[in-house]
Amino acid sequence: MIRDDSDGAALPELDPVIHAQARLRVVAALNVLREGDEMAFNSMKELLGMTAGNLSVHLSKLEDAGYVRITKTHKGRTPATYAALTPRGRLAFEDYTKAIRALLDTAGGAP
Repeated sequence: MIRDDSDGAALPELDPVIHAQARLRVVAALNVLREGDEMAFNSMKELLGMTAGNLSVHLSKLEDAGYVRITKTHKGRTPATYAALTPRGRLAFEDYTKAIRALLDTAGGAP
């Protein structure tokens, strides 16, 4: 989305679901996976240096937005949780990165 500022220049709007730093890191980590691939919760927790509770909260917000798919299963008797970016989440991340680039281009004062 784009909105006008007081000078009439178009400024991109950033998706508030992705814009939170922790959720941006989660989406960026999942975006490197091929479509259909999943990342184990514990692997993501270690990769991002997040606590289980913090990661769980952010994954829930992303899941509520339709950006992430959560799969809960078992390995033997041990519960296992996996996360994957949905097609909607991939598109939202692509739009977000375009908006960030556009915002940085306007802020840079490029001629």
